[in-house]
This record gives sequence, structure tokens and C-alpha cells, in this order.
Amino acid sequence: MSACALLFAEGACGATRPQYGGVLRVAVRAPAITLNPRRWKAGSADFATNQRLAELVFDRLVALDNYGRFQPQLATQWSRDGAAKRWQFTLRQGVRFSDGTLCGPFDVAAALQPMLPNGVRISAVANGVVIQSANAMGDLLEMLASGPLFIYRNDEKGTLVGTGPFVLETDSTKLQPASEKNSSDGAASSSQRLRFRSNELSWSGRPFVDTVDVTLGVPPQRALLDLQLGKTDLAELSEDTARRAQQANVKVWASSPLTLYAVKFAAHAKSESERTLREALAWSLDRNAMAGVLLQKQAEPASSFLPQWVSGYAFLFDLMDDREAVNMKNNLERAKELRARLPASAVGAAQPLRVGLDANNELAKLIGERVAVNARAAGLMLQVTLRGSARPGGDGAAAKAESEAQLVAWRYGSLSPREDLETIAVTWRWKIPEGGVPADAEARYAWEKQMMDERDILPLVAVPDFAALDLRVRNWAPSPWGEWRLADVWLDAIEPAPSARGAQGKSAGGAKP
Repeated sequence: MSACALLFAEGACGATRPQYGGVLRVAVRAPAITLNPRRWKAGSADFATNQRLAELVFDRLVALDNYGRFQPQLATQWSRDGAAKRWQFTLRQGVRFSDGTLCGPFDVAAALQPMLPNGVRISAVANGVVIQSANAMGDLLEMLASGPLFIYRNDEKGTLVGTGPFVLETDSTKLQPASEKNSSDGAASSSQRLRFRSNELSWSGRPFVDTVDVTLGVPPQRALLDLQLGKTDLAELSEDTARRAQQANVKVWASSPLTLYAVKFAAHAKSESERTLREALAWSLDRNAMAGVLLQKQAEPASSFLPQWVSGYAFLFDLMDDREAVNMKNNLERAKELRARLPASAVGAAQPLRVGLDANNELAKLIGERVAVNARAAGLMLQVTLRGSARPGGDGAAAKAESEAQLVAWRYGSLSPREDLETIAVTWRWKIPEGGVPADAEARYAWEKQMMDERDILPLVAVPDFAALDLRVRNWAPSPWGEWRLADVWLDAIEPAPSARGAQGKSAGGAKP
């Protein structure tokens, strides 16, 4: 019996031992990508896809693990002065780009300088780099561990090369859209399929899989079907397809809330009636119902611009809203009271407040309809208008200009709450304090509350990213903030039975950082 037990244990260990080789098949929703971080559009959904695929090819100076600890990548050591205005990083020696050239301090400085905030300078020194700023940079490590701050260089052909675990195998001339054929970076893609092969020169060692085969522009419904049929190993899903996958017992991953949906007004309120309209609309919104009922608990109500896991103080806005709701009995009564103050000829009373949204975003349309329902319950006139591809050959910009407000989606891109807020402020043209968004959490909260009180933006819900994976995929350990870490994945050689593909276990869920 002891011998049998020993043999069984050895067999079990062998079955779960990591294996090298194989092709990891990945389906993503974005129809096109660019690996050039300088071309990424802040706040867009494509930003996340670009970043996930860039992680295959490029490295950072530092990384953040799921326990909140900073880990060395191309930098092995770092230190700062007492004011956090000067940081010094010691670089890993002997690291080579995928084309065989050494990665040195000048390469790191050249890659990072164009993407660092204004007033921040990076310089090459012996065995490392120094980053300096006139203001304190206590969140520099968070910035370096997220967003577009990757290390790369242009090779002789003008293609971006990195030190990461994979190399983009597709010919760069096939990756450039027509509008970018003369571009020097050669990193944009309008192709439907990308192939990343393992980088034998990677300083971190060979990844487990030989190849990552990425198919672009796959609708979530098709991605889920391909996964269930065994045609895909990892599929990016939408909120509604994630629910269907869970109901079918497919293994599903959900991140922390990463995309904010909000109503954004086109301009600052200039009259008392405009301010009253916005306050009435804000009170009419039932965010808890949006997140819990409409989206079936696949989202979180958003009472601020940043979620709790990013800012650390978002709960203060929730407490403030709860206290005010108690004082006013309920939100709807307060909204009706404000609606009664509107002049008879005002927008929202005599004519509808027009809220435009992207016709291609099904979730935005669902949320927009609920905003209209909430507004009507308070007696407000609100009309949702589609823009983008609402009509063939239509002018999306003109449709946007015709609306007084927009339902926008903003994808968080940094682990630094100050950097996230500043990027939002720059993109949406808010007035930023002299010296930038405050680094101190208390001062930053006060500034965010001031911007909330202006009601140019009405946050609604924050939605996670979703993905589903096949049983063959092992060591799947994505970060709560959206990194997929495909270099750590390995494939089990045993193919599950076809009947097992429809019962792949319950949801993996989304751990909070």
C-alpha cells in the first residue's frame, strides 16, 4: 500500500509539473494594436490591449507583484533622497535586446524621457540612470511599474525591440496601417493575427510556451464560443459574456474595477439653471441599481473619479453620499425638488438634455438607457443619441458636437492615483493646480472633491476587465490591475474531453490588490 501511494504521488506531481512548449492562443477584442507606447491613447480600451501585448516584448525598470511589493526587472536596486526628488537606479548587467545589442543606461534614458511628465528629467550614469524633478515624486515606482513606461529601442530596420520574454515575429511591413506606412517605429498593427515567439536572449529566461498566437478583433460572443470549442486558450470577454461564461461553468477571471463610465458635460456650467440641472441629474442617478441589478454585480457604483483600490480614499465619497441621502430622505425626492426649480424654458424641462454615446459600445448603450430612466423618474427630459457608426458615412464629430453631454468610458492606466488624476485632468481639460495634482493624499482628496462639486463629470459605475481560459492553461496569475503575465503561463499537454469543455469549473474571480 505504501508503494502504491508513493507511485500515485509521483504520478500526481508529474501531471502538474510545468511543461515547456506549445502555442498559447489568445483572442482579444481590439481590432488593431500598436506596441509603441508613445502612440497609446490615454483612457482608451485599446490602451489596455496595447499594454498587455507590450508586456510580451518589453520590460520595465521595476514591477509590482500581487502582494504590493516592488520587484526588480531591468533595475536591480534603487534609492532616493529624503525629499523624493532624486531617484537613482542600478541597471541589470549583461541584458540584451532581442536583436543582440546590449541594453545600457543611454537606451533606458532615451526610452523613458519622452514619456515622463513635464519637468522630470532622466540621465544616464555609470551602471544606471538618475531621475530628477523639482517636485517630490513619492509615487515614481508606481508610475514606472505601470502605464507606458517600458524600455525599448529602434533596431536598424526601425522596428521597436525589447528585452522581454517574446519577440514579435510578424513582418513589420505587414503591421502598419496605410496611414502609417512611412512611420519609423514599425509597431502598429491592422493585421488580424500576431505571432510572438519566445526570446532566447531574454535575461529572465525562456518562457514556458514557444509561441503566443494573438487574434485581433474577436467579438466577445465569438471568443467565448471558440473557447468552448477548444479553438482558443484565453479569450477577452465583455461584462455580459462573462456572466454567460460563469453560468456555463467556464473559468472566468475578473480584475479590479478598471473602466469608469461617467456622464461628461461638454462645457462648464455657466448659469444657475445649468448647475441646477446637473445637480438634479446627479441626485436622480441610482448607481447601486446600475451596478447591482443592471450589471448583475459585475461592476461597482462609482462615487468618485478613482476607485477605492487606486486612491485609498474613495470610501469617503461614499460616506458623504450616504449621509446626504439620509438627510434628504432619498435621492429621487431631492432630484424632483431641484427639477421644480428649473425655468420652464431650460434644458431638461422644455427641451431634452442630449447625451451622446458610442454606438459601438453595447455596455455604454445599456448604461445610457438606465441614466435616461433615472432622469425621467425625477421629471427631467433626457435624450440618448448614438454617435460614431450610428449611420453609414455619418459624421461622428458632428453628432458629438450636437450633444450637451457624453457618456464616456475611461480606462485607468497607472498605479499612481496622482498620475491617474492628472492624466484625466489633462485629457478632459480641467484646471490643474500650480505644481500639478497634489501628491499628498489629503490634498489630492480635497482637489478631487472640488472637481466633483463642479459636476462637469458625473461618475456612474466602474467595470472590471474579464477573460476566460481553457483548462489547459496553467499558472494563470494575472494582476488585479489588468496585467496578464503570459510569460508565466504553461500549457498542460493533456487535452480535456469535449464534454469537459462546457464544465470547466467555477469563476476564478478577481482578487483585490
